[in-house]
Amino acid sequence: MNKTLFAGIDAGSRAIKIALLDAAEGRIVATGACDQGVDQAARADALLADVLASRGLDRNAIASTVATGYGRYAVAGANETVTEITCHATGVHHLHPEAQALVDIGGQDSKFIHLGANGLVTDFSMNDRCAAGTGRFLEVVATRLGVPVDALGETAKTADSPAAISSICVVFAESEMIGLLAAGERPANIVAGVCQSIAGRVAAMAGRLPDGAIVFTGGVARIAGMDAALSAALQHPVPLAADPLMTGAIGAAILAARRQGGSV
Repeated sequence: MNKTLFAGIDAGSRAIKIALLDAAEGRIVATGACDQGVDQAARADALLADVLASRGLDRNAIASTVATGYGRYAVAGANETVTEITCHATGVHHLHPEAQALVDIGGQDSKFIHLGANGLVTDFSMNDRCAAGTGRFLEVVATRLGVPVDALGETAKTADSPAAISSICVVFAESEMIGLLAAGERPANIVAGVCQSIAGRVAAMAGRLPDGAIVFTGGVARIAGMDAALSAALQHPVPLAADPLMTGAIGAAILAARRQGGSV
């Protein structure tokens, strides 16, 4: 029997994401995600089993698997590994063919990726040297303020005057936050200031912007208000991707199919 099911596994720094593509139908038929753990291989293996089971399938149904993300080399059973830059570009193009660029902010880095025809990467810039422009910064903020990460966006909405966060290092930025709190600054203003700071770092590395659509993807895209902060910093609309957490995994699944001769 000709197998038409392909798997993409995005083993990121904070979460593992999996997408299953049915190449015959040309669509993603199942997805799943879990927190990253110490044993990445075991976590990815268990998640894949769960995602397949949700469709009444087992591993024998998969024709090929591509792994991406920071932990891609730890994913057992992957037929190939591909960089997350290529996979996010492919996934975003699949979901948003009109996109000419994308912003990807994850747990450990942020990227601005320019797209050409068919979603091919024409240029990119990346901040991977300092956590102050990544999801890790938001985790530090959430811990310091005692606010769940997924509630940061709602907290920021109540800000009346976003605090200025000037430090370029997350360690110094945390000290800056402590000082702001001691001076009586509202937590909402601090969160809003941090969101603006992250968006400003992306804008600084973006370079020349395309005339067309820019799409926002990655785990940080799930923080309410970050899309508005990016749009303001870039002075260009930056809407959320249709499935921002899954674009890397979706792109990996599509590449798995293409490298087996598929036309997805």
